[in-house]
Amino acid sequence: MLFTASTVKDTLPNIERFVTGNLAGGVDHMIVFLDAGDPEVRAWLDEHPHVTCVRTDASWWNGERPAELNVRQRINANVAKALLSLVEGAEWVFHVDADEVVQVDRAVLAAVPEETRVVKLAPLEAVSRKHWDGDPTWFKRLLGKPDLTLLQTLGVIDRPSNGAYFHGHVDGKSGVRPATDVWLTLHHGVDAAKAELPAYADADRLRLLHYESYSGEDFVRKWTSILAAGPMANFRPAREPTAVALRALIDKGLSEEQAAPYLMRIFERTTEDDFDTLRDLRLLVEVDPRQGTHVPATATDGDLEHLHALLDGVRGEPKRSFHPGEPAAAAEEVLTRVAGGSRYAARGARRFLRRS
Repeated sequence: MLFTASTVKDTLPNIERFVTGNLAGGVDHMIVFLDAGDPEVRAWLDEHPHVTCVRTDASWWNGERPAELNVRQRINANVAKALLSLVEGAEWVFHVDADEVVQVDRAVLAAVPEETRVVKLAPLEAVSRKHWDGDPTWFKRLLGKPDLTLLQTLGVIDRPSNGAYFHGHVDGKSGVRPATDVWLTLHHGVDAAKAELPAYADADRLRLLHYESYSGEDFVRKWTSILAAGPMANFRPAREPTAVALRALIDKGLSEEQAAPYLMRIFERTTEDDFDTLRDLRLLVEVDPRQGTHVPATATDGDLEHLHALLDGVRGEPKRSFHPGEPAAAAEEVLTRVAGGSRYAARGARRFLRRS
């Protein structure tokens, strides 16, 4: 089975798109760590048969909640990855955000060589417009130098680089075979030394839809949420001025009504795409993730019960052991306690607990 792990704080409509799109696009089961306690979102997730919802409240962090969202995301993803290494039916786990939708050809994924431990998803980014009628269905793909130079010459972008063309990340996202000696970062699968591991890629059939600031409204919602989530994270150089400008505006203490026109001006100057030009030049890909044909596999009662019991057990444990760069032995020690003292055994590259 293909699992995803996500740390989310979003509106119910966006969460519904996130879950529906991922399950239609190739995912079987989603582990969603709620970074904020929205009762409506939690209730919807709790009722979904292909979602395991984890409330990351004070009892989850035990007084050690990392201030930075990026750190919380990495820890939660690797908690899920480590626990799934003990679940027999778990074959892959991908780390994705609430504004991302996995699009994988499961036949391609099944053919990945057994010794390959990481799979890379190529990004497609939603075109940013002031308003969409419904969800976005037009996406930008990574471009080669000739097309980037054309867009620069036309004045569509400032520099002939995908970093200037995309508003979000250009690295895509990764999935790993669940094990305790491989880690998920925000974008890569890494080893104990945090060195990126070789990854299997197929940009046409293993990809990720990224709804990065796809409208003026979403731009305002996302960036105010990011800036309220903790200390300023590290952004790509192209996005750093946007983050600084938004922080300065928010710090002015303006009312929502007073701030709204300035937020929209920042969107127009930094993020809005020239949709007509990009479409006329045939640089866009049209995708409706809700039309995906994948039927999610249903986890066995035993696997789901095991996963839920492990999540309950790890709730009271310190979470820092699961951050990339920490020794695998630290996470294994936690897992041994959580699994009731069972001992580890090796099965190929994957480590798992042998139940007694």
